Formats: sequence, C-alpha cells, structure tokens
Amino acid sequence: MVYLVVTRGRGSLDLYSGRLAKYLRVRKVETTIYQEVSEQFGRSPLSPRNLRGAFMVYRFVKFLNSIRDIPHLPNHHLGRFAKFLDKPYIITAHDLIRYFDMLGLGPTLIKRPTLSDSFWLKMDYEGVKGAARIIAPSEYTKGDLVKYLGIPEWKISVIHHGVDEEFRPLVGKRPCKEPYILYVGSEQPRKNLGTLFRAFRLLKDRGFKELKLVKVGRSGGEEFRRETLRLIRALSLERDVILMGWVSKEELASYYTQAELFAFPSIYEGFGWPPLEAMACGCPVISSNSTSMPEVLGKAAVYVDPMNPEAWCDAMEEVLKSDRLRRRLSSYGMARAREFDWRRTARETEKVYREVEEEPIRVGVGRSLRDKIKP
Repeated sequence: MVYLVVTRGRGSLDLYSGRLAKYLRVRKVETTIYQEVSEQFGRSPLSPRNLRGAFMVYRFVKFLNSIRDIPHLPNHHLGRFAKFLDKPYIITAHDLIRYFDMLGLGPTLIKRPTLSDSFWLKMDYEGVKGAARIIAPSEYTKGDLVKYLGIPEWKISVIHHGVDEEFRPLVGKRPCKEPYILYVGSEQPRKNLGTLFRAFRLLKDRGFKELKLVKVGRSGGEEFRRETLRLIRALSLERDVILMGWVSKEELASYYTQAELFAFPSIYEGFGWPPLEAMACGCPVISSNSTSMPEVLGKAAVYVDPMNPEAWCDAMEEVLKSDRLRRRLSSYGMARAREFDWRRTARETEKVYREVEEEPIRVGVGRSLRDKIKP
C-alpha cells in the first residue's frame, strides 16, 4: 500500500501535501522534515545547522524504512532521502527551478546555490530520477523532467492541483479603501516584480492617481525584500504600493474579489495557484505568457510578455477601462477555476498509487522492481 508523507508548513510545497491529504483515502504520515530541509538552503557548509544535514537524512530515512508500505514524497526536495530507501517510492516534482539555478541555465530564478546547496540538490534530482513514478503538476513540468533529467515519459503522470473551495466571491475586509491591483506571491527574482512595478509606474503616469498596488505574501528572503524596497523607492511608489504578509484564506478571498484585476508577471511556474484562486473569486487576471501559465489558465486570462513593462501597462489600462472585458474575464475565469478540483486530483493520484502497488505483483518485490525502474 502507498501512504502520503504530509509536510507541515505555509510554503506552497507544504500546502500541496496538506490540501491533497484532505481528499486521499490512504494513510497519511505528518512530518516537519521539509521545514528542516528549507532551513539548510543558503547555509555555509560548516554552519551548525548544515552539519546536522547528514543526521537529518539518516533519521528520516530510518523512519520511512520503518514503515512497511510505499511512501509518496510530496515534493522533489525530499528526493535526497529517497536514494537510501529499501523500497520503491513515488515523488511529486513541482518544478526544476533550483536545478536551473544550480547549473546556471538562464536568469537566476531564486538564487545561485552554495556548494552545500548544490550537493543536496544533486541528491534531490537523483532521487526524482529513481522514483517508481513521478507526479508533475503540469505538462510543462513534465517536459522539463524529460528534457533536462532524461526521465522517460511513461514514468511521469501529469496531475493538476486543485483550487480550495474557500476561494469564491466574498466581500469582506479590504487591504485599502482605494481601488487596487493585486499580486500574491513571494518576491523572488522569478516572480518578476520589477516588470509589474515599472508597468504600475507608467499606469500612474497615465492618470490612475488613486490606484494602489497591493502585494500579499511573504517576501521569501530578506535580500528579496531589500530589492523590492529599492525598486519602490527608485520608482517613487512609496505611497502607492502596499506590502502585506501572510493573510487568512477568508481575507485573501475578499482581497481577490474586490481587486480591480490580478497581475501575475512570473517568469517560471510549475503550476501557479494565485491566478487560479483569483479566477475562482471572479477577479480578472492578467498573466505572463511563460512556462505553465497558458496551460493552467487557458483562455480565461490576458497574456503579456513578462519582460515588457509597456505591454503590461497597456493590458492593465485596457482591463481597468473596460467593464465588458472585466465581466468576460471574470465569467471565463470562474468557469476555468472550477475545472481544478482537489477531488479529481486525489482520484488521479490514487490511480498512480494503484499502478505502483500492482507493480511488485507482476515483476517481484525488492531488488527486481528497483532494477526495472532504474533510469
């Protein structure tokens, strides 16, 4: 039998396992292990926290091996433990963001890893390659796994995430009394806030004097917040950009519902929840046309080149000035969001579980199965 490892925390990778767990009819095992993994990123190889990494691997692998059944590891950064398991396993690979930063492929998406980070990241992706089955949240991520890690397509099942039922039109608390454009997410380089800030500056210069830009979510790191504040000051937007941290689902649903539009200029997303959540609340969405966004949002969003502030300004101005366009995007968006249901995600995930559970019956258990799935 397969069981789900549920990681506790507020990050998107933690939220995936927690949300999926609500609908899966399998055993769940809760852990804080991913919080420990996250705390290692960016540390010196000789830092006390990083020196505990080897013991952390030993302790968690011992725990997983003590459970007789097959684990589903809910994110690719748990791949570092998989190499030492004496059983098959399933893993969800959400994206290859850290892999690209590790190899320096393209612009920095989060940050260049330290030597210690690179050591652990290599183990993560080796763990992904060794899985009996891999779940990817989008066809785009599947394509990256095939292209860059050389994983055969038959091992990868694309299963889209769901949208939480709490995200629906709701008028409650507002982040400000003025009309506002909303962005939800971190401030990592891949989120491309510079383009949004520059486009917003152009929009203000075109006469939208009362309009505010509200950013909700944790920064993701002190260095990212410093860059955000630097950009805001450089563009003289101190009075017009409102930075908020984590908020409850109820508050967020209300913010989505009452926003004039939702802007999502991200350069790279393995899936991308926020624009779908905005759509579920009836908020018109403007998104970058990169990576998985067109696949996920379909025809329900306005798409813009993520590196073109003038085009973003034009698109936002058009949506702000056209009631008809806002109504159309709202209607299409709500219909699109309804297609992403956690119950369907759970059913498709359980189908993968059954396939892996049946595999040892056909080819034998233990080493013969591992030999069969060896990449």
